[in-house]
Amino acid sequence: MRFRRESLPGDNHVHTEWSWDAVQGAMEATCERAATLRLPSVAFTEHADLTPWVVRAGDPMSDVLRRWLRPDGRIAPRDLDVEGYLDCVQRCRERFPGLRVLTGVELSEPHWHPESTAALLSGGRFERVLGSVHSVGGRDEPRLVDHAMRVRPADVVVRDYLAEAGRMAASDAPFEVLAHIDYPVRHWPADGQPFRPGDFSGEFREVLTALAASGRALEINTKVPLALELVRWWADAGGAAVSFGSDAHRPRDLANGFAAAAEMALSCGFRPGDDPVELWRQPHRTRPGGA
Repeated sequence: MRFRRESLPGDNHVHTEWSWDAVQGAMEATCERAATLRLPSVAFTEHADLTPWVVRAGDPMSDVLRRWLRPDGRIAPRDLDVEGYLDCVQRCRERFPGLRVLTGVELSEPHWHPESTAALLSGGRFERVLGSVHSVGGRDEPRLVDHAMRVRPADVVVRDYLAEAGRMAASDAPFEVLAHIDYPVRHWPADGQPFRPGDFSGEFREVLTALAASGRALEINTKVPLALELVRWWADAGGAAVSFGSDAHRPRDLANGFAAAAEMALSCGFRPGDDPVELWRQPHRTRPGGA
């Protein structure tokens, strides 16, 4: 089966001005871009970063991060303005009736914050719920991955990250899709050996096995192209579904790399459903969450 490039899958991981770090984000402009690309849908999965990250002397601090630095030396971004966000989604639905605009949220380490997560999701107003790990060091001393990469060996950071991702995948935290399983690759040292997924095959496979057992889906995040091996390992683990996400923080990055990502998913046995908004699935396998 060949992918028809004129029919890209929907983008299920997008940020706008309602995410604290998306300084160039714009929901309406992103919908315009989606319409231009003829996407069937876009899910605005705004950040709910529930973990206050520890900062050490010498850590790089962008203006965006510095804005949320507390006196106790932790970075604590603002809470998602749910009502304002939902109003903006409704305006976009009215302006772009031919585009399926989905609500969503990206939860950081939701297994560490069951009460805050439950409160945020209690209204049932989010159609796409992503679970993410953005830090290493555990709940007591959480460090942003890029900060940790500056002071610890990169391979150690990757293994710590994957161990935490595995714990989240094995938890009962209420999320549907595991986002950016390869997140540390974004911060892999440019002056060292290139990143090789095979060096961490055991750790990746443990996460994928736990994720498959949970009935959740794996995200093919295209911010840094996901290695083909990971999608193959996901299929080998019995993974039922994949979701496509650009992780765009500005309109022009929407659906970047989706044609190649779709080809890769097809080569590993995943297929689109009758409804183009649905996640792509392995035929005859259980739908994530039993839905």
